[in-house]
Amino acid sequence: MIFRNKHITLHIVTVFTVTMFFSCKNNFKEVQKIGISEHEPIGVAENINLKYTDSGRVKAILLSPKMLDFSNRSFAFTEFTDGVHLDIFDDKNQKSTVVADYAIVYSKTDLIDMQGNVVLSTHQNDTLFAEQLYYDQTKEWLFTNNPVTFRTGTDLINGNGFDSDSKFTQAEVLEINGIITLEE
Repeated sequence: MIFRNKHITLHIVTVFTVTMFFSCKNNFKEVQKIGISEHEPIGVAENINLKYTDSGRVKAILLSPKMLDFSNRSFAFTEFTDGVHLDIFDDKNQKSTVVADYAIVYSKTDLIDMQGNVVLSTHQNDTLFAEQLYYDQTKEWLFTNNPVTFRTGTDLINGNGFDSDSKFTQAEVLEINGIITLEE
């Protein structure tokens, strides 16, 4: 009788242990999310001074009072709610500057959306003023369908849209109006 009770107890413990073993699953990612709302950033950084270098040479300097990291979302993004100041250096170390009141960087698409008092100044003293400007990092292309003002040399061109490569060699203001100097 004692042997039989031990045998039944051993079977019960074995069944319980095997059940527990197979019911466990690897949910480390779920454990990491505990206490983090999907609508809240996974990280907040203040007084950003980020220098991007390549082969020992500074290529860009990003300054921002605040950055919110939403990489915990299925469509990850980084948000600069209090504005950005970005200095970009070309191969000849010539600086172009972009300033905006707000910016959002979408990680999966490499698209940057800058909004509010966007000013882009090139090292050639060309300046673009817009309320919204997109930059496709993959194609190195700037564009908007919103009103812009583009100053190049003595010309001040207004329009409803802008397309350009990042070096401004193919800059085009769409639906132009303004004062443009023409040589005969």
